[in-house]
Amino acid sequence: MDKTKQIFLHVSIWISILLFFIYLGSNGKFNYSAVVVIVYFGLINILTFYINYLILLPKLLNNKKYFWLITSIVLLVLSAGLLKYGLATIFREFVLLRGAKKVEISFLDYYMGSVFVSIFFIFLSTALKFMMDWFVNEKVKSNLENEKLTAELAFLKSQINPHFLFNSLNNIYSLAYQKSAKTPEAILKLSEIMRYMLYESNDNMVSLSKEISYLENYIELQKLRFKNNSFVHLDISGNPDNHTIMPMVLISFVENAFKHGVATDEKNPIEISIHIESDELFFKVVNKKSDLNKDITGGIGLLNVQRRLDLLYKNKYVLEIKNEQDFYKCTLHLKL
Repeated sequence: MDKTKQIFLHVSIWISILLFFIYLGSNGKFNYSAVVVIVYFGLINILTFYINYLILLPKLLNNKKYFWLITSIVLLVLSAGLLKYGLATIFREFVLLRGAKKVEISFLDYYMGSVFVSIFFIFLSTALKFMMDWFVNEKVKSNLENEKLTAELAFLKSQINPHFLFNSLNNIYSLAYQKSAKTPEAILKLSEIMRYMLYESNDNMVSLSKEISYLENYIELQKLRFKNNSFVHLDISGNPDNHTIMPMVLISFVENAFKHGVATDEKNPIEISIHIESDELFFKVVNKKSDLNKDITGGIGLLNVQRRLDLLYKNKYVLEIKNEQDFYKCTLHLKL
């Protein structure tokens, strides 16, 4: 909230409070004595409130000058009491004379009462100061956490692109080395994939339908490597429209299946299923394990995607990875 709005809010609240007490003090009718007592003395209390709230607490409490803070508050309370009594002598008839017999209140009795009222306003201003500081600190903490989250997601995503590009270029190199006629098609598929990665997946969330199209292009690019000897079953059901998903979250599981699995076994094809039901996604990848396709340098794909899921879908996903003797299975249940 900017300063103009804060000032307007504070002024509105104090005016409302003063008018409310004037109404109560005058029994619903205009009463000059009620206006004098409530407005003039109310302004002194409000002044005490803001001297503590805007000057003493920020300058002394924030700088840990506790002795001077206590001393200043005591002097403020005592000074406010004297100011109120001085004002009371001006409006003696309305303030100091009480009852039908017009008995005058002694200085000590009046002064002690005004001191307790001033202490109450000091307490209110201190409580407001601590509350506002707490809200500000929580907002700063929340902003820092969001910035950290955004930075970490950006870092993890930056790892995906080179990782994917490295593997894809290896595949195209293999096609080019074999002088395959499918090399131009593979380059075209790669360019479509890179266009999506560079221009359409910059946000934390992207269209689910575009993410699935990206996945299909990737699978087609991989199948080109094996000429007509690749066996991949892709099953998509449900309506992906009007849904969003974290970009490139599914690709790591499919990429893992092609890297470490067998794509040339007709009896044990790579099975990929995507099912959308209401606001839930059910994703599954099953591949037969290969003893030949080992990544000597290790992989960051699945660890990366698990971390990204933790950051963006905390308590909204279930990931099961089964590393069996002959098969590798990944199942992801995600609340969109």
